[in-house]
Amino acid sequence: MDHHSVPALVPADPEANASDLLIDRVSATPDTPLFSLPAGDGWRDVTAAEFLTQVMALSKGLVASGIEPGDKIGFMCKTSYEWSLIDFATWFAGAVLVPVYDTSSPSQIHWILSDSGATSMIVETPEHFSRFDEVHSDLPAVGRVWQLHLGDLDKLSQSGIEVPDDEIERRRALARGSDIATLIYTSGSMGTPKGCVLTHSNFVELSRNAAVAMKEVVAPGSSTLLFITMAHIFARFIAVLAVHAGVKVGHQPDTSRLLESLGSFKPTFLLAVPRVFEKVYNSAEQKAEAGGKGKIFRKAADTAIAYSAALESGSVPFGLKMKFLLFDRLVFAKLRAAMGGNVRYAVSGSAPLGARLGHFFHALGITILEGYGLTETTAPATVNIPSASKIGTVGPPLPGMSVRIAEDGEIQVKGIDVFKEYWNNPDATADTFEDGWFCTGDLGTLDADGFLTITGRKKEIIVTAGGKNVAPAVLEDPVRANPIIGQIVVVGDQKPFIAALITLDPEMLPTWLQNNGQDATMSVADAARNPAVIAEVQRAIDAANSRVSRAESIRKFEILDTEFTEDSGHLTPKLSIKRAVIVKDFADVIDRIYTTPQPTQGLSLS
Repeated sequence: MDHHSVPALVPADPEANASDLLIDRVSATPDTPLFSLPAGDGWRDVTAAEFLTQVMALSKGLVASGIEPGDKIGFMCKTSYEWSLIDFATWFAGAVLVPVYDTSSPSQIHWILSDSGATSMIVETPEHFSRFDEVHSDLPAVGRVWQLHLGDLDKLSQSGIEVPDDEIERRRALARGSDIATLIYTSGSMGTPKGCVLTHSNFVELSRNAAVAMKEVVAPGSSTLLFITMAHIFARFIAVLAVHAGVKVGHQPDTSRLLESLGSFKPTFLLAVPRVFEKVYNSAEQKAEAGGKGKIFRKAADTAIAYSAALESGSVPFGLKMKFLLFDRLVFAKLRAAMGGNVRYAVSGSAPLGARLGHFFHALGITILEGYGLTETTAPATVNIPSASKIGTVGPPLPGMSVRIAEDGEIQVKGIDVFKEYWNNPDATADTFEDGWFCTGDLGTLDADGFLTITGRKKEIIVTAGGKNVAPAVLEDPVRANPIIGQIVVVGDQKPFIAALITLDPEMLPTWLQNNGQDATMSVADAARNPAVIAEVQRAIDAANSRVSRAESIRKFEILDTEFTEDSGHLTPKLSIKRAVIVKDFADVIDRIYTTPQPTQGLSLS
């Protein structure tokens, strides 16, 4: 059984809780900017001392409202400064925050609040309140509701003036490392969301060790712009790490304004999912295509990828170096400027990135540090770090973590960031641990240096009628990188061959259509039947098939005239596909693929 451990770099402190991270930061550097808020065309800094003052005021308001230590507070809000403010104020008041995705349906809101036993709820917008209000009458325990858009945070802060500092200090110090810090519900891609109990030690020990391991990324003067949802543990942990390390954080939940905000904020590192990097690359390629420079861009990209691979091998031929320098001035400098000009690192998680994109951005001077983790591991269990990085892997274990590969290929982890238990679900907790190791449900391999590579998900392995085991991700990830493809779901369990359901990307589609001599105004439904679009999807399928054996290849595909979205129930809040739901909802399409003698829309030639 392959196994790799990395010892902790910072001694454990079982008495510490997450609020200590802010206290320690203010004690060390009170004038360090921890946050920046939009102000006109620029940004206004909030120092560590100013943030602590606001946290104290809000925590006093929570206490004055009747919040008791251990109370659960539901919170529904887009990525914003208020997220960290409420997070720490809740800890200072001795309470527990229960995040609710801002896209959650009324039934999902009801499940999370009822299962967690929440006694209060905070919402950001009238629309959020409307969804919550649909189920409020069935949640008698939720007695307090605050709405950010009504100015309730300011009112709360003002209401707590009479609460003494000593009372906040008493409550803040109640929690020990083993106590619950937050209750985060899984995205539900494999069924009913389960509440993950993350402890104060999960946040404290992981933050302290990650800050040392990634010291080049979170060095003094570093900054990041958060735009992925903070209701998910990925962004939320980074926000907590930033407070500990003294990193300045800005927020932009509106991705349509992301480039504008990157240009003004100028972060030194980013946090993103692979789809963001795919969009950046595809948008640049299609923009070049529209300007008649598509071939030049692709040649530049191929040069960048070859240059990065050569750098990784330790030797760059002179001719390749000169060619890269030319393209760097003509093409890549503009891409760097579009991302703010200062980005040196990007942390990628949630799904495999792919070596091609990793090499492309590495050549641009942006090292993408791909990592791996789950809600149950407080986000990162493994991650590439500047001093130890291999493109195509998700890195070695973080300090304080151990990873092993079970006999069936399952990734199992143990260490400082593994959650305590599933809330109110001892059976699920028992089922997910083996000899003290958390069984992730993901499949992977460890190389001789301890670097982990993800190969698939255990419960998603497809077994064809011929007995061939196929990991969908191996086929899906490269196909999804195509600019016009939104999502792909590989099917074929107990079927004679592998097939796929394809959706188109409505954002990229018009540009691609125009660049390829088609009607840019055609609908997604019309595009799904367009010969040029079908041929482009076929090209992406054939490229993916070239990586696998014929028995594992996609033989047929169908382009759907609809999208997979969170609202349709086919994507989780972090945009992972709900495979079982999709297979059920599109059972008639799948049946047609396997009962029609000729391809419905496409037959792979590989």
